[in-house]
Amino acid sequence: MKDKIVKQFKELVSIDSHSKEEGEIATYLSNLLEEWGLEVTTDDAGEKIDGETGNIIAKLKGDPDLPTLLFCAHMDTVIPGENVEAVIEDDVIYSQGDTILGSDDKAGITAILGMLKAIQERDIEHGDIEIVFTVAEEIGLLGAKNLNYDLLEADLGIIYDSGGPIGTIVTQAPAQDQINVEVIGKSAHAGLNPSGGVNAIKVSSMAISNLNLGQIDEETTANIGVIKGGHATNIVPDLVELEGEARSRDEDKLEQQIEHMIDIFEKSAKKYSAEVNIDVERMYSAFDLTESDPSVKLVVEAAKNLGVEPKLEATGGGSDANILNGQGIETVNLGVGMTDVHSTDENIKVKDLVDAVRYSVEIVKESANLF
Repeated sequence: MKDKIVKQFKELVSIDSHSKEEGEIATYLSNLLEEWGLEVTTDDAGEKIDGETGNIIAKLKGDPDLPTLLFCAHMDTVIPGENVEAVIEDDVIYSQGDTILGSDDKAGITAILGMLKAIQERDIEHGDIEIVFTVAEEIGLLGAKNLNYDLLEADLGIIYDSGGPIGTIVTQAPAQDQINVEVIGKSAHAGLNPSGGVNAIKVSSMAISNLNLGQIDEETTANIGVIKGGHATNIVPDLVELEGEARSRDEDKLEQQIEHMIDIFEKSAKKYSAEVNIDVERMYSAFDLTESDPSVKLVVEAAKNLGVEPKLEATGGGSDANILNGQGIETVNLGVGMTDVHSTDENIKVKDLVDAVRYSVEIVKESANLF
């Protein structure tokens, strides 16, 4: 089994699939799932986000008296993810060092494919199984946001998109608001008439210096990540554009942080006779599951069946699980062992890949005892 799983993973990571460029891997996966007897659909998310393809939705029929499980992973990778070649050293899989590996999230796809193959070959009892492979997760969860939920009937969802060893279960994740700010000053010649201008860079810097940023508390973070402005050294800059965000697992704290950021920018603009335009967009909502929720019970018991100690965790990052939970599909996000993701040092242990498949099979088996 190990050799087949590793071979599958290496084949997946060799397929280029940057965000919005998932056409080749989507075709590969669709053909494979159809070959295995699943009913496969591609939705119109690609058209909505100007991508090569939409999300893949596949269904495997099972016992109608058992719960319907949804297994999800995303197809896209971050840059640099072209011409990835996986190499194995001491039972750990790396890229050759000049690209990412792509275990985020092709380890998740491998876990799902391995599970499907195993339950069919071993004739394991199961309810209906729905598979969703999303696009453009890495650039704002765009695939999940544009997924055709009318095609889904899942009772519970399992997403594979977290680090940590097998048995890591993400049950809490924050909401995120994006804040875009325009600071509008007044241009003037910086040498001949500097006092006739209003320096938008100065206003912005004063505002930023008074912002609470970074780790606000254990549940809340904030950041200004992009600043654009200015034309030349001899012109007082009249426009600065800033992009930032705030996240919190507590909605009240998130609201307070955003209000604080707006207040500081408005006060700074007023002090220096500038103007400010601020736009706040909700990127995704928080989710908070407990040990008594069915999805958590299911994956906890499945881990224990394998002799793995389950570890419930809160995270500061978002994933497709945020969107699925927001759509009413109770969903946990599971660790698959990927390490140093989004870097050329990314790696994953062969054992974790194999255990992810074993865990997925056990989740299916345990679901028969859920209701």
